[in-house]
Amino acid sequence: MLYSLLRSIFFKMDAESAHHLGMEGMKTAQRLGLLSLLAERVPPKPRTVMGLEFPNPVGLAAGLDKNGAYIDALAALGFGFLEIGTVTPRPQPGNPKPRLFRIPPANAIINRMGFNNDGVDKLVENVENAKYRGVLGINIGKNFDTPIEKAADDYLTCLRKVYAHASYVAINISSPNTKNLRQLQQSSELEALLDALKNEQARLAQTHGKHVPLALKIAPDLSTEEIIQIADLLLKYRIEAVIATNTTLSREGVSGLPNGEEAGGLSGAPVRAKSTSVVKQLSLALGNKIPIIGVGGIMNGLDAKEKIIAGASLVQFYSGFIYRGPALIREACEEI
Repeated sequence: MLYSLLRSIFFKMDAESAHHLGMEGMKTAQRLGLLSLLAERVPPKPRTVMGLEFPNPVGLAAGLDKNGAYIDALAALGFGFLEIGTVTPRPQPGNPKPRLFRIPPANAIINRMGFNNDGVDKLVENVENAKYRGVLGINIGKNFDTPIEKAADDYLTCLRKVYAHASYVAINISSPNTKNLRQLQQSSELEALLDALKNEQARLAQTHGKHVPLALKIAPDLSTEEIIQIADLLLKYRIEAVIATNTTLSREGVSGLPNGEEAGGLSGAPVRAKSTSVVKQLSLALGNKIPIIGVGGIMNGLDAKEKIIAGASLVQFYSGFIYRGPALIREACEEI
């Protein structure tokens, strides 16, 4: 009830301004011990994935907390794990505003943020200052002005800097809002990137005395052939997990609605079926050898259960959290 009231207020504001105000308000509420007014107790449902112990299988997707500035507040809501980022080696402002658009009739969001973030050094500082000791994924990407042929350098820079602070590192090659980024999903380019990352992971594991898993985040707009090719490379390079999926370029489900034709990636309810289809195809191609984190269009507990039935081991959401609030965490966990 309280979240519904807050949402009605925030939805009258510009989406990006409301996001910042809401996150700061949540941080203040957590500091004052008032966050329990919003959060519901989430039952423990532990499971082991990627060699990591998760208190429950319901996580926060990347994008909500790009700089790791709200880790402790988000953790207090009952998520089984958090993924922060996407972060790039250097700070960058992202694309021009406005760049975040709600589509309430479709329970959807379109964003063209463009990896706006304060840079990897600031994110690491925020992680070091947080009290949270649960499972923390750090999602990394490339700067917008780094040529695509030099993209691996940016991913390696970020991997080196976040390695000691992450439970796992997510490799984002699927955002539609950084020019040419999705090109890295093509077989030859992806193979070169994975080879470089796995070699660096092995070196860092020796240096730090711990193995930090890598998870590859892919798009929902892939053909069956492309999904099979990616699965083959995941197996070849022993990538520890795959996150399916990012936002879609499709406008199915929002075409003709206010904000429905804005440029950017579409998330929320309209991407659910696409994302679940990718999870299902990956599960068949991987043969349960690599875990899948299912994300995309989870708006209720049954949507989360659908991802698990399709082959996911864990789930994440972002847009569902914006529309439903913390109650979705408990609901999803109970259904799984």
